Amino acid sequence: MMDLPIKFLEKMKLLLGSEFDDFMSSYDAPRVYGLRINPLKLSVSEWREISPMKDRVKPIPWTKDGLYYTEEDRPGRHPHYNAGLYYIQEPSAMLPVELLDVQPGNRVLDLCAAPGGKSTQIAGKLMGEGVIVSNDNAFERTKALAKNIELAGVRNAVILNEEPAKLAEVFAEWFDRILVDAPCSGEGMFRKDENMAASWEKHSVVKCSIMQKDILAHAAAMLAPGGRLVYSTCTFSPEENESQIAAFLAEHPEFYIEPVLPPGGITQGRQDWIDEETAAKLEPDRAESLSGTVRLWPHLLEGEGHYAAVLRRRGERSRDASIAVSAAGYPLGDKRANAKRPVKLRGASAKAQRTSKQAVTEADPKESWEAFAEKELALDRSELGEPVAFGSIVYLQPQGLPSLNGLKIVRAGWLVGEAKKGRFAPSQALAMGLKREEAIRSLNWSPDAEALNRYLKGETLFINQEDIALADGAEPKGYVLVCADGYPVGWAKYVDGMLKNELASGWRRI
Repeated sequence: MMDLPIKFLEKMKLLLGSEFDDFMSSYDAPRVYGLRINPLKLSVSEWREISPMKDRVKPIPWTKDGLYYTEEDRPGRHPHYNAGLYYIQEPSAMLPVELLDVQPGNRVLDLCAAPGGKSTQIAGKLMGEGVIVSNDNAFERTKALAKNIELAGVRNAVILNEEPAKLAEVFAEWFDRILVDAPCSGEGMFRKDENMAASWEKHSVVKCSIMQKDILAHAAAMLAPGGRLVYSTCTFSPEENESQIAAFLAEHPEFYIEPVLPPGGITQGRQDWIDEETAAKLEPDRAESLSGTVRLWPHLLEGEGHYAAVLRRRGERSRDASIAVSAAGYPLGDKRANAKRPVKLRGASAKAQRTSKQAVTEADPKESWEAFAEKELALDRSELGEPVAFGSIVYLQPQGLPSLNGLKIVRAGWLVGEAKKGRFAPSQALAMGLKREEAIRSLNWSPDAEALNRYLKGETLFINQEDIALADGAEPKGYVLVCADGYPVGWAKYVDGMLKNELASGWRRI
C-alpha cells in the first residue's frame, strides 16, 4: 500500500462510507495505461492495420479514439509515436473533451492546456476547421504544450502564455467551446504519481479552490451565448468539484448545468456534498442539477480519479457575432485588419524577432515561404490561414482571430519555418502537419528499419536516389519528407547520395 496523507484518508472515509475499503483496494491494483489515436493522421481501424499492439489493446468506453494498452508495450518508443499517430494519456483524462462536444468550425479555448493532451484531442475533433487557442500561464509548461500540438500535426492552433484575466480582455464572448481543466489538489492522480500524494498538503484544497473560482469567472466571460464550457479536475475533493460548480451557478444565473448521462462505471455528481453555505445560495432545482455532473472513481472503472461538469450559457450567438471580425472592428479581408501591431513573443519566436530587427532587408519572410511552398510542396494553401511573420519566423494564422496585441504568444499559428540567409528553412511543425503526398519528395521506411532508427537519432545517412519518391517533374536534390509507415516524422536534405538530417534537435532519440 502506498503512503497516503492521513487527513486525505480521513476525508475519503467520511465521504465514501461503505465504499471506502473498495476505494483503498484500488491503490493495490495495477495501474492502467491509455493512448488516444490521432484522427488528424488516421482512424483507429487504420491504426490497427499497421500496429504491432493491435491484438493487445482494448477500447476505452467513453471515447471512440481511446485504447487501453499493456505496460509491456511501451508505445512511446515506437516510431508511430514519433509520427504523432497517438498521444499517451491517462484514460479518465479523455472524458472532458468528449463532453465538450467540439464540432468542426468551432472556436475553442483550452484555458489550462499544458502539457497538451486535451488540446490535441480538441484539434482531432475540429479536423482542421475553426481554431483552438491553447493557453497556459506557466511559460515552462508551454514548451511541452507546443511540442505535443506540433507532434500531432495541428494546423489551426494558437498557443498563448497568459493569465485568464488578460485573455478575457481580448476574447470577450468569443469562444463556442471552453475547456477548463483546472489546476487542482490532484487527489485522483496519487496512484499514478506518488509525488502528488507527497505534496498534497502544499497544494491545499482551499488554495486550489480559490484559484479555480477565479479561472472559472474569467472563462465565463469568454464564452459566447449558447456556448458550452466543461470544467474538470483530477481530484476527489467536493470543495473543488460540486461546491465549486454550485458557487459558480449562484453567481452566474446565465449558466446552467447540462446533465450528463454517465456511461458504465461513471457515477453522478453528489449534490449532498455541497457545503451548506454554498447550498443556501442556490434555488433547489439548481442545487439538484449538480447530480448531472460526473465522477470517475478508480475502484469503479479502469482509470484514475476525475470530475467533470458541462455548463451551458443561455442565449444564442448573434449572426453578426458569428461573422469573424478583427479586434479593430474591420471585417476579415479588409487590409486594415492586418495592420502591423506590437505583440509580446515568447521562446523561439522572441529570439527570431530579436535577431531580425531589420525585419526583411533581404527578402520578406512571407514571400520566402510562398516561394518555398510553390516549389517544394503540393499543398492547397487557400484555406490554411494567413501568413504572418514575427521577425524571420513565418506562421499560418487561423483566420478570424481578434488582435493578439499585448498578449504573450508562444505560437501565432502553424509555425511553417524561418527565412534566413536568403533561403527558407521548413520547420519540424510543418513536417508533422503535412501528409506524405503534400511534399514533392518523400522517403518512407518501415518502423523496424535500421535507417529510420538512425534518422530518429539525428544521424546523417547515405541512400540510393531511387529510394526517394518524387512528384512529376521534381528533381531529387532538396528537402525530403521522411516518413514511417507513410506518416511524416521530419525533414532531411538530399544531395548526391547523402541524406543530411534536419530532424529538430529536441525531437531526436537519446
